[in-house]
Formats: sequence, structure tokens, C-alpha cells
Amino acid sequence: MALNDILPPSAVFPTLKVGSKKQALQELSAHAAALLKRDEREIFETLNQRERLGSTGVGNGIAIPHGKLAKMDKLFGMFARLDKPIDFEALDGEPVDLIFLLLAPEAAGADHLKALARVARLLRDPETARKLRNSRDATSIHAILTGAPATDAA
Repeated sequence: MALNDILPPSAVFPTLKVGSKKQALQELSAHAAALLKRDEREIFETLNQRERLGSTGVGNGIAIPHGKLAKMDKLFGMFARLDKPIDFEALDGEPVDLIFLLLAPEAAGADHLKALARVARLLRDPETARKLRNSRDATSIHAILTGAPATDAA
């Protein structure tokens, strides 16, 4: 599954300013709601419910909050590079500055898990993470995430 299929260029935020995990999830929910024309509260509650099971902060400054929503017809991804790292209760205790949000249809099953694995593999690559941290514009970040040709801003 190509990330280009689930991550529209409009869903990349190169300098999201938040001060906490809750605020990050609220901001991401608001942006996702606007792009998907969905209820912001529904998205936030879905993400919060998943976080209660355990943090989606996977380590190395990366978080992959995710959840499933009713009446969605396809997977949706969103990426944010935070202005300043925040405590996300990550598994390694390190602050998070790269967040990839993944929303899936309720019946997505294996597709949801494949997309999560693909995102985790990509973001855990040290060179990819370095490029994402050094890029300052949405076009470059989108290109890094999707493998599309673009100038490397690093």
C-alpha cells in the first residue's frame, strides 16, 4: 500500500504548535475533521479511546495515533511535524516531534494493520526521520513520506 493513496498533500502540517499530547490530538482531530468533513469530537474520542489502551508513541520521537471510524470508505493519513517536542508518554520515554495520524474504516481489518506497519517502518528509518525533521515545508515532507520526487530540504 502506497502512502500516496492515503496521505493527501493537504494533510501535511510542517510546524504544528502544541504543548501537550491532548492538545496535539485535539489539533489533529480538528484538521482531520475539516479535511474529511467529519465530526471533530468523534475523531478525538476515537483517538483518545485508543490512547487509553496504551500510548501510540512508538519511540524515537515518533507517535502514530490511530483509530477506526464508522461510515469511512477508505484509509486516511495525516502527518504533523511539531514545532517543539512534547511528552506523548512514548514507550521509550522520549518526547515526540513527528506524528502520523491514521484513520480507518471500521471494517478495514488487515488494511489498517498493513498501513500502520508501513508507516511505522518508514518513520523508524533514521534517514527518513532526519529528513522529516529537517524539512520545513509541506511539499518536501509529503514527498519524503510518499516517495514522490521533490527537492530534499535537508
